Amino acid sequence: MGNLIIGIICLLYGLFTLYLRIFKESKGLGKLENMKMMLGDKLGTILHVFSYTILPICIGLYFIVRYYYPELEIFQE
Repeated sequence: MGNLIIGIICLLYGLFTLYLRIFKESKGLGKLENMKMMLGDKLGTILHVFSYTILPICIGLYFIVRYYYPELEIFQE
């Protein structure tokens, strides 16, 4: 049950930041401006999108899939 809850939280967080990015024109994304100042506009935006939108969505989907298909091994040893 823990995997499902973590997956849903991560997925919702990633979708929420995607919503803010698209419909609110990045208002509410406080760390974006700091990253742009430190790393430049392009690299700061790319890292912010990856860290706060793409990665949480991927992690959320991974945990949800692992909950419903525990026998599925994505990362094999």
